[in-house]
Amino acid sequence: MSSSKDYLEFILEQLCELDEISYRAMMGEYILYFRGKIFGGIYDNRFLVKNIESARKLLPNAHLELPYRGGKEMLLIEDPEDREFLAQLVGSMCDELPLPKKK
Repeated sequence: MSSSKDYLEFILEQLCELDEISYRAMMGEYILYFRGKIFGGIYDNRFLVKNIESARKLLPNAHLELPYRGGKEMLLIEDPEDREFLAQLVGSMCDELPLPKKK
């Protein structure tokens, strides 16, 4: 099952407090970037973020889910309604995230 463009637009609207949010469509899903770094994505209409220490601190009870078969477990954002929290979460992740690999 692929993700809907409507759900992508909803999540992007929820992240509007952050500058430099972008996305890339990939095989019916969407990879999300903050300042050029991948922090999460939308998979089967689920908003998932990378399972890194800074995210785990803010989401201590989050469920781990696979974005796709064979993928690494990610943290599920169960309630994406709180814009302030999402901005804090993604902002806190930025320093810990690696820069994209050069092609």
